[in-house]
Amino acid sequence: ASCDKDDDKDPTLYEKLGGTERVADPAGGGMIEKGRLGLRSVVDSTIFVIAADPSLSPYFASLLGEVGSGNLTNLAVLSKNLTDFFCVATGAENFAYDGLDMAAAHDPARNPRMALKADNASYDSFIAAVVVGAQQNSVPSELITEVGALLETLRTTVVQR
Repeated sequence: ASCDKDDDKDPTLYEKLGGTERVADPAGGGMIEKGRLGLRSVVDSTIFVIAADPSLSPYFASLLGEVGSGNLTNLAVLSKNLTDFFCVATGAENFAYDGLDMAAAHDPARNPRMALKADNASYDSFIAAVVVGAQQNSVPSELITEVGALLETLRTTVVQR
């Protein structure tokens, strides 16, 4: 029998999503934590779902204009920031989120990259987009439910109209 205190600890959502096991990174070579790779895959899929959703794409007008012109710089920044945020929010210990706080990130007056303030309907659409992105990456439904619950905790901060 082990005396390790961590044996009785429930796994974090990050651990359930793949955790710290190192795997090959198909996007950039090298190695990446399996949990981060999974979350990055969901984030990238979600960004494409958002871009195709006429109710959400206006929020990202400048980004979509840049991508349409072949400039992927800020798309990569968004992917990294959102992946970092999800890693930290799901319990990863090896990453830090150093982007704007959620209120500032979703306020066009403080974040010129955000075109509009979110309302409840658009936040519902965003959560639905994350669900689709997760489903596209074969995330189990019980973990999608946990991610959805996590996103719900941010509603009052993100929804500003």
